[in-house]
Amino acid sequence: MGGFLFQAFIYLTAAVIAVPIARRLGLGSVLGYLIAGIIIGPVIGLVGTETQDLQHFAEFGVVMMLFVVGLELEPHLLWEMRHRLLGLGGLQVLLTTSAIAGIGILLGYDWRSSLAAGLLLAISSTAIVLQTLNEKALMKSDGGQASFSVLLFQDIAVIPMLALIPLLAIPELMGNIAGQGAAIIAGEQGANTGHATFSLVDGLPSWGVALVTFGSIAAVILGGHYLSRPLFRFIAESKLREMFTAAALLLVIGISLLMTMVGLSPALGTFLAGVVLANSEYRHELESSIDPFKGLLLGLFFITVGAGMNFEVLFGDFGTIISMVLGVIAVKACVLYLLSKIFKLPKPDNLLFTLGLAQAGEFGFVLLSFCTQNYVIDEETGKILLLVVALSMLLTPALFIFYDSVISRISLLGNERDADEIDEKGTVIIAGLGRFGQVVNRMLLAHGTRAVVLDNRADVVDGLKTFGIKGFYGDATRPDLLHSAGLGDAVMIVIAIDDRERSVELVRHARRDNPKIHIIARAFDRLHVYQLYKAGADDIVREMFDSSVRAGKYALLKLGQHPFEVEKAANAFVEHDRDTLRQLASVWQDGVSVFDNPEYVDATKARNKLMDDAMKGLKTELHDSAERGWTPPPKKGRTKG
Repeated sequence: MGGFLFQAFIYLTAAVIAVPIARRLGLGSVLGYLIAGIIIGPVIGLVGTETQDLQHFAEFGVVMMLFVVGLELEPHLLWEMRHRLLGLGGLQVLLTTSAIAGIGILLGYDWRSSLAAGLLLAISSTAIVLQTLNEKALMKSDGGQASFSVLLFQDIAVIPMLALIPLLAIPELMGNIAGQGAAIIAGEQGANTGHATFSLVDGLPSWGVALVTFGSIAAVILGGHYLSRPLFRFIAESKLREMFTAAALLLVIGISLLMTMVGLSPALGTFLAGVVLANSEYRHELESSIDPFKGLLLGLFFITVGAGMNFEVLFGDFGTIISMVLGVIAVKACVLYLLSKIFKLPKPDNLLFTLGLAQAGEFGFVLLSFCTQNYVIDEETGKILLLVVALSMLLTPALFIFYDSVISRISLLGNERDADEIDEKGTVIIAGLGRFGQVVNRMLLAHGTRAVVLDNRADVVDGLKTFGIKGFYGDATRPDLLHSAGLGDAVMIVIAIDDRERSVELVRHARRDNPKIHIIARAFDRLHVYQLYKAGADDIVREMFDSSVRAGKYALLKLGQHPFEVEKAANAFVEHDRDTLRQLASVWQDGVSVFDNPEYVDATKARNKLMDDAMKGLKTELHDSAERGWTPPPKKGRTKG
């Protein structure tokens, strides 16, 4: 069996099995795709020579990814990045190329081959790095933004590199490989661009090439600004979702085709189009239409990288190849770390920047094929460099895991300052100065009550001091800090920290240390309410409950309900929900899923039926008591909500 459906089944099966397992093990989706490719390719041989043809198609995922990145980057933000784009990106390519070329010359290689190797190894993997940064929510960090600047410059730099490589041709290689070696390398990895069959610049003088090139870029920018809105408005009026998806794909494919016809990078063209459309009202619709295709094609690209690795060459000279891989990563890491110091990236962002870009990239395959076709690198060296590029990409997710699990934690511990000395005590303590705790603190201050506020984020404590809000830096779960804040004599503690387990432990400690203290706790959901109630909290506030009830009231008012009836219905709902929580808390079992607790399930069903009857206006005892919600609440008693 070797047909298209069988091959599609193999690739999809490998992805569906390997990627979820890799994500669950904390390895990330990229490493999962690469491992899947290695298994179905070199290991068990389910796929073979069709990999290079499939990679031509899969490389389009990188193009789509840069279009989506452009949609999220407004033009003024791109202008603000210009110093990092030219400084960080330009210096990275220059220094890395020089270092690797210099090492190649010292090892006895021709200076032209060494320079070409330096160029192709200086490029990092846009697909892997951006995918991983987005998965780990690091794209907005200083390290993520610096990495993006370098990757964008590298993608642009590929264009002059393609122009330079033919000038480095080595006459001695022309008779040796005469196209044969190029075909072998291109056949193994499928790096040939192979997207355009017609060129708009062939045969033109240099000024004509420049004119057509700049004209094409101008067409993308002006067309995206002036023509896209009428086009997408016309498509939107059809009210056919698939037509909008087709139009989005047509836009990306059309721009890619235009860029290849003038000798430019398709990724660069679609990125520019994305930036132009970043302020469009159709931006989110475009992104949602393209995103599924981008994800699948990127995953397919990573699988083909793993499937295309030649293990015979690898094991034939294992020590040399692994040494080259580690050497490339080390050289690039040194250059990147030096640049992070020059451009003053803070810790641990400088280490994220250093490790994230230390690999070679997918454009290295393109440049490597171009080098062999133009007699700059011989066949055997090309096979080795191909493995160096692929293996360095394979190691990249592991470098991100090392950053997450080791470096970021060490950096945070190294930068952690000592807790503030608490020089005052109060009758009220607030643990947590986030959005929840700030509102409580401001209300207390407005009524003349000054609380002792603790928070474990130094930047928040220092920042709020500029607004005259005093707080102390420190971990509110530490007994010594709580005693310094006056826990033993306090009448109330408000627990507003953004941590489920620590908040429960804090309730237990406060109740044990001061049995008479009144505890108000922030809860995430119903299960957290039960945990806090068992631990000894008096008033429990679900962070989204009150705002959700208000939203429901607005909805009923908009539907024409009388304000009094809306208020009465809301009071009935709130009172019933709180009473339900009290009853369900008595049958809830810690460590047992609510779905596996028959008593909890039966009680929930009974309470839901009672709620339906109450909200339909039946004169039940619950509904009558809810109407008394217009009077002040009782002064004592424990409430949950």
